[in-house]
Amino acid sequence: MRTSKRIKVSDRDRALLNQIVQKGSTPQKVALRASIVLLSADGVSTGEIMHRLGTTTPTISRWRERYESDGISGLLKDRSRPGRKRRIEEVKVREVIDRTLQGKPSHATHWSTRSLAAVVGLSPASIQRIWKAHGLKPHRVRTFKLSRDPHFVDKLQDIVGLYLNPPEHALVLSVDEKSQIQALDRTQPSLPMKPGRAGTMTHDYKRNGTTTLFAALNTLDGRVIGQCLPRHRHQEFLKFLRTINRETRKELDLHLIVDNYGTHTHPKVTTWLAKQPRFHLHFTPTSASWLNLVERWFREITDKRIRRSAFTSVDSLVTAIMEYLEANNADPKPFVWTASVATILSKVKKANDVLETLH
Repeated sequence: MRTSKRIKVSDRDRALLNQIVQKGSTPQKVALRASIVLLSADGVSTGEIMHRLGTTTPTISRWRERYESDGISGLLKDRSRPGRKRRIEEVKVREVIDRTLQGKPSHATHWSTRSLAAVVGLSPASIQRIWKAHGLKPHRVRTFKLSRDPHFVDKLQDIVGLYLNPPEHALVLSVDEKSQIQALDRTQPSLPMKPGRAGTMTHDYKRNGTTTLFAALNTLDGRVIGQCLPRHRHQEFLKFLRTINRETRKELDLHLIVDNYGTHTHPKVTTWLAKQPRFHLHFTPTSASWLNLVERWFREITDKRIRRSAFTSVDSLVTAIMEYLEANNADPKPFVWTASVATILSKVKKANDVLETLH
């Protein structure tokens, strides 16, 4: 039988190695390494160590040598290993990136892993890895719209000023209509969620009419004044303004942030507002609905109450909306505006600069 290489272990190291082996929390691979060193120090043969510890000759040799070169610390952790060598040349990687960013296939609007792989001579998996490494996602697109309102800066300063520094003795209300909300009923019953399976609903539906939700979001505390009306003409907007007038404290001025929809500037609306000195309308720039915080609240009610529901009538839809409104006002959570005018203008300038370079 082959004689084990005897290694020298100091009394201090022997005591530490025994602690490592006996300690219950020691990882098994570390305890194995310590046992190899202890048995080798006792002159136990390689074959016997293999038999006792159920390991192999290369493993025994490796950890003997590691102890002799690095001491006990070398047994406690693995050495870092070099990663797999790059198998795709940098030139080919650059070609994939350039084609992805600057070109597209003749038969489609964007590359897929398979279509680009066929052109550059790589596998689809390689294309996917390169895209992931460089943050490229050709299958995704984001929408945008830059306002061309000539008074954009003035309106932006006005509205952001209301959010960040609201006037005293006044309420700032973000107002808008969510029009044409459909009372959709599914054509077949849905199945509930269960472990391992999402809930289901049919892709088709039956239309049962529509309603329009008028909403005024109090930017200070998150409460919402809401009213469902059949249409969204100037008559309905006037009715909602009267509702706001009734449901707010008379001694407070009301600053309403609204968009540029025609009903908000209708002559009859303007005439009524002229008789209500506590009402002040602030208009968002054109194509800048993101400045109106109530749009964020509309997304909440759509996601949480409307989109995945089934309504057999407009009345059931209105009931659901008003129940959500009541729950919101029982525990309101305001949306906090944090973007400054300077930050927004910087982003707008950057977007405009990019557009100018493309045209």
